[in-house]
Amino acid sequence: MIRIAVCAPSTPITPHDAQAVQTLAAAQFPGVELTIHPQCFAVAGHFAGSDAQRTAALVECANDPGIDAVWFARGGYGACRIAEAAIAQFDHAAGQKTYLGFSDAGYLLGGLYRARIGRPVHGPMLADIRRTGGADAVTRALAYLSGARDGLEPSLAEERHPVAAFNLTTLAMLAGTPLMPGLANHVVMVEEVSEYLYAVDRLFFHVAAHLGGIAGLRLGRVSDVPENDRPFGADAQAIAREWCQRHAIPFLGAADIGHDAANRIVPFG
Repeated sequence: MIRIAVCAPSTPITPHDAQAVQTLAAAQFPGVELTIHPQCFAVAGHFAGSDAQRTAALVECANDPGIDAVWFARGGYGACRIAEAAIAQFDHAAGQKTYLGFSDAGYLLGGLYRARIGRPVHGPMLADIRRTGGADAVTRALAYLSGARDGLEPSLAEERHPVAAFNLTTLAMLAGTPLMPGLANHVVMVEEVSEYLYAVDRLFFHVAAHLGGIAGLRLGRVSDVPENDRPFGADAQAIAREWCQRHAIPFLGAADIGHDAANRIVPFG
């Protein structure tokens, strides 16, 4: 039996989200015991409960020796507010777990990777059940946590460098903080959603300056780009290529990750 705990370090899910995923898990993964922490449904303004509530739930899940994996419920915003305090309370049991999520969960994945705690993994979250094709995304996540590896990002099959994957905004905000992991000699994958192209350019301006020594960068999907009042003049790939060139970072092409149901799985390391 694989025991998976779900908590929400950022924003809440609904009972309907939880029921849909529990039903899918019961039907397709009889060897999985899925426990959804009540904190996932708490609401305090934007967040899934107060900082104290979110921290306590995360620490409880991480430190439970009967749990094999912690699955983050949803992104949004909020994980950066609790990541350092939560990770500081993790004990030996926390180091034995897989931690799965993406987007805002990247603050925790980055901090865990820096602290060498557990196995951080970029991949779909419970709330992805809401997306078109979301059942496929949730199935991919549960299959990975059950031991399957067919949902991995395709380039990993031939990759010989360690790898990490982040939302571009999250990585930009991590840079220069105590949560930022060392990424020298890594292939770094980034994706983005709902940002103007000028904002993507600005993010790369900052991120590229903090990625010296990486083995290369892959660009995932940059989706739902708003239309500006004037065209930027370059698409996301051209932006990534330019900033990689400025900082002597090898640009390695596309990554099959993004804010969508096709988001593939990238274990850190």
